[in-house]
Amino acid sequence: MPDYPPNDSGTAGPTASGPTTAGPTTGEPSTEVVRREQLPGLEPERHITDWGRSERVEHLVDATLGHFLYHYWHRVEAEGVENVPRRGGALLVANRAGQLRLDAALVGKTIREEHAAARPVHLAAPPALTDVPGLGMLATKLGVVPEHPANLLRLLDDEGQVVLVFPETRQERVKPLSSRYRLRSFDRLEFVRLAAQAGVPIVPVAILGSEEATPLLSGLGLLGRVVPLRLGIPVPLPARFRLRFLQPVRPDRLRNGRVGSSELAEDIRGLIQENLYEMVANRNSVWLG
Repeated sequence: MPDYPPNDSGTAGPTASGPTTAGPTTGEPSTEVVRREQLPGLEPERHITDWGRSERVEHLVDATLGHFLYHYWHRVEAEGVENVPRRGGALLVANRAGQLRLDAALVGKTIREEHAAARPVHLAAPPALTDVPGLGMLATKLGVVPEHPANLLRLLDDEGQVVLVFPETRQERVKPLSSRYRLRSFDRLEFVRLAAQAGVPIVPVAILGSEEATPLLSGLGLLGRVVPLRLGIPVPLPARFRLRFLQPVRPDRLRNGRVGSSELAEDIRGLIQENLYEMVANRNSVWLG
């Protein structure tokens, strides 16, 4: 019988120190132990993710401002929420308009409230938003991440999260009110490639109401000539929102080399545009629905 040294209890027996910490011949720590020591410790009570998203701040904003805007101010109606997968990564691609990121907040609120799994949504935004002092920190705590391919791939593939992107081209020229809900071209096509690389579905989202809720004053005729060009409405107008989550698009065709990124992106853009035209035609009133 082997002669064990005394353990902490004072009796002889094998120690419960876990895996061997020495290599087979050199006496140095094994690779497995070194890797374990570099991992962050488990924090069951942690309320902040690795991306800086704060559960407490998000719940506070959601219970106050978010609840009011969603249920009473914009009276959001959503359909097709079940098209967002219950688990695994998914990329939401939507149209956007106006000055405020109101559309992104309402999409996230819809999935938290009306989806069976109540999944969180990460908004991929340009550095112009996340780098703003104060505002950028708040945006990060609410789930905004810098729009970088490495960030999106990690969220979609490694972590299996839901990510929202607005891939329309960013133009300095203000879109006139007569061009409401006419999508610009998708100039940022990396979202298609990343979805194919991660093997996740793309869920197109048609958003109705954002053009009227946060319009640019420069598009309002004489008033637009008086105020600065990029000045927007500081408080959203009470336009009614309608969100339509369309059938998921699998980027398998892209992975198999049957279509290119631009072709698949144009197909997705066409789906959103077609549904927006239908939603506008069926709307009785901007404010009452």
